[in-house]
Amino acid sequence: EPPPADAFGASAADGLAARAAEPIIEMARTHTTVSVERALLRLAGLAGADSEGRPWANHLVDAVRAQVGLENGVALPVWDALLAGPHGSLVELAEAAARGRVSFRLPGGGDADKAREAARMAARGGISLIDHRRAERDKIIGEVGDPAQPWIYLIVATGDIYEDIPQAQAAAREGADVVAVIRSTGQSLLDFVPEGATREGYAGTYATQENFRLMRAALDDVSRELGRYVRLTNYASGLCMPEIATLAGLERLDMMLNDCMYGIIFRDINPRRTFIDQRFSRQIHARAGIVINTGEDNYLTTADAVDAAHTVVVSQLLNERFGHEAGLSDALLGLGHAFEINPQIPESFRLELAHAQLVRELFPDAPLKYMPPTKHMTGNIFAGYLLDAFFNLAGVMTGQSIILIGMMTEGIHTPWLSDRDLALENVRYVRDAAGGLADDFVPRPDGFIVQRARQVMSETIELLERINDDGLLRAIGEGTFGVTRRPADGGKGLDGVIERADDYFNPAIEILDTEDPHDHTEQEVTA
Repeated sequence: EPPPADAFGASAADGLAARAAEPIIEMARTHTTVSVERALLRLAGLAGADSEGRPWANHLVDAVRAQVGLENGVALPVWDALLAGPHGSLVELAEAAARGRVSFRLPGGGDADKAREAARMAARGGISLIDHRRAERDKIIGEVGDPAQPWIYLIVATGDIYEDIPQAQAAAREGADVVAVIRSTGQSLLDFVPEGATREGYAGTYATQENFRLMRAALDDVSRELGRYVRLTNYASGLCMPEIATLAGLERLDMMLNDCMYGIIFRDINPRRTFIDQRFSRQIHARAGIVINTGEDNYLTTADAVDAAHTVVVSQLLNERFGHEAGLSDALLGLGHAFEINPQIPESFRLELAHAQLVRELFPDAPLKYMPPTKHMTGNIFAGYLLDAFFNLAGVMTGQSIILIGMMTEGIHTPWLSDRDLALENVRYVRDAAGGLADDFVPRPDGFIVQRARQVMSETIELLERINDDGLLRAIGEGTFGVTRRPADGGKGLDGVIERADDYFNPAIEILDTEDPHDHTEQEVTA
């Protein structure tokens, strides 16, 4: 029998991670951001943009902030103005506010009570629609069937949603279980969500509500054709995490890249801003039944995969704590890691098995997402194809849940459809040939793999102790994760952070904080 995970110090590591996360959780509970406030308006049904593409949600939040501030939240001023008239809808109010024709106030007494009740009803309507979408997913899976894990995860992104759709359907027919529509380069730095169907993304396709709707409908069609549910993934990281998470819930996405550390390290987004945004976005994902994917794999593209292995585990433990606090169950925690060890290192595959098996045992109920080799891919497509096969084998041997397939030419150009087909053939062969190999793979208790796992856990606990002494924000500022230094008061988006007043009111947070997301899923959904 393999040693239990706690033999590596898992309980101590869990406790240290919970303590390290607590100041960040407290910060998120006592602050809001412009994107959190805009997400409330989107939940309440506000959509659309002006002739220049600026969303009405941005216009309305900016107008409220300019006149009365956001310390008390956007809800009271907005619904007070709606009740006072003459604007009959949020869109009409936003249009008037954009022209400077609305005077907002913080109501008191009975007027405040009326505004609170109206805002609660509006927020409840949006959350009820998310509940409906979650039940709809369950109904379709019951009708067409759910593929067995590991789910094969494949990226599609041409920049044109109408080109993405046939490529995604073709990938599903070749065996993909999860289709990820990667975002256009730089969208994570936009402090607004683009509107409508888009055809001009660069190295990816814009994440918009309409693009979500179009792709989900297309994948529903191919799911019924194939007799298995094909999941849809997009990206919530960036300056609009709460809004994109909300739109994903409303349009029934199934997975979302959701890890603010990616935005901090690789996009220089302010740590305070994005940790606050992350909490709300994960609450929405919990309510919607959306599996989050975390981005620990990215650390190993800038740091050494052997030397920095423990930073991946530290981040996973922190993400587990942040996820649980936001209401995510283990079944929704798609914690990430990657096959990024230099293949020239002796025993590289044994080292990789040690890392992958350790993560699997630390998080036995999480749908782990395993990322393919990228850092050490070269123009030698034959060597790349072999390396991807080793990655697929490691994933099957260690029981990974979601395997993002590697493609042999992605190191030199955007892969062709034929490259995707070969990649799918590779993973299908390994998965079918290996079968239940994970059941037979039991590392020797005193062997290389177990000893390496013990070393990684020892370094994990040591780092968590240091983070507890210094604070997580300081650790990020010192380049602990992914080498890059990101100070707490630097980066993009800090001006969008607002400390909540004592009587801050946000009906969406009120609902999400007080209700169990599993208690409000509709039991029946009509077609």
